Amino acid sequence: MAGDPDILTDFIVPPNLSLPNITGSFFTYTGLRSLAGTTTFKATKVGLVEFPALNGQSVGYAVLQYPPKTTNPPHVHPRSAELLFLFDGCLEVGFVDTTNKLYTQTLQAGDIFVFPKGLVHFQYNADPQNSAIAVSAFGSANAGTSSLPKALFATDIDDDVLAISFKTDVATIQKLKAGLAS
Repeated sequence: MAGDPDILTDFIVPPNLSLPNITGSFFTYTGLRSLAGTTTFKATKVGLVEFPALNGQSVGYAVLQYPPKTTNPPHVHPRSAELLFLFDGCLEVGFVDTTNKLYTQTLQAGDIFVFPKGLVHFQYNADPQNSAIAVSAFGSANAGTSSLPKALFATDIDDDVLAISFKTDVATIQKLKAGLAS
């Protein structure tokens, strides 16, 4: 099953808690209180792992911070669409559909953009001086994220496979891998 299953109760109590011990604090996530400036792209996710009260609710959330000239690299969410609200700044966004057509848009503060479930997409703050902040909502408590650069070049996929796939040489693949090494 690709999506979150429907639940038969109002909410799911984690195994380490019991219903009498559930209070309003269970439904409150305070992890975004510490958002601060950053010099690299930063995604602060609020999903099932960070906020157990989301279990069974089919929702997730992320605050995305884009310092000047940073990107959220091409990636996919296999279990959910993403609804991005640009709170501040400007962003170049886009996705590629299954026919390899690229859809792009320049967003301004107050705009909302939807990235369909499972499609490769990205966001880029092209502004050399100003940051951007966005909030993303997901139709899953565990949307999943697979970053294409990391999935392709920071794993053990054989260099020859990648060189043939990208119609290049092994030396180029090794440079790309070196640039993504942790």
